Amino acid sequence: MSDEKSRFVSRLFSNGRRELFAYLSRKVGREDASDLLQETFVRVLRHGRFDAVADPQSLLKRVAVNLARDHARRRRTEARVIDVAAEPDLAASTDHPPDARLEAEEKWRLLCEAVDGLPPRCREVFLLFMTEGLDLGEIAARLGISRNMAQKHMRLAMARCWAAVD
Repeated sequence: MSDEKSRFVSRLFSNGRRELFAYLSRKVGREDASDLLQETFVRVLRHGRFDAVADPQSLLKRVAVNLARDHARRRRTEARVIDVAAEPDLAASTDHPPDARLEAEEKWRLLCEAVDGLPPRCREVFLLFMTEGLDLGEIAARLGISRNMAQKHMRLAMARCWAAVD
C-alpha cells in the first residue's frame, strides 16, 4: 500500500473508529463489536479504490451496518438450532431408539464442528446458502465475490461437512 493510501486509511480509521464501535456495540454488544469493527476496516481495505469512493465514512458505516445485520441474522439462526436441539420433547422422544438418537446427536456435533472449522468466507457462504436460502449468485453479490468463487467455497464446505459425518 502506498504511503498516501496508508495515511488515508489511518485517518479514516481514527476518525470513524469511535462512532462505528459505539454503533456496533449497540447492535451486537461490546464483545462482538470489536471483531465486527475490525472486519469493517478489512473489507474497506480490500475495496482498495479509495479514490473512487465519494464518502469513505458512509462506506464504513454501510459495511458496518451490513456486518451487524449479518451477525444478528446468524445469531437468530443459531438460537433456533439450539432451541430445536434443546427441546425436551425431542430429547425424550420414544419414536427413535436411544442409540439412534445418540448417533444423530454425534453427527450433529461433528457437523457443527466442521462448519466452525471452515475458513471464515467459506463458512459465510455456506451459512447464507443453508440458513437464508440464498442462491450462489445472490451470495456472490452480497459478499462482493464472483459466482465461481462462491461455488468453490460451497464445494469446500460441503466436502468438509460430508467428510465430518461419514
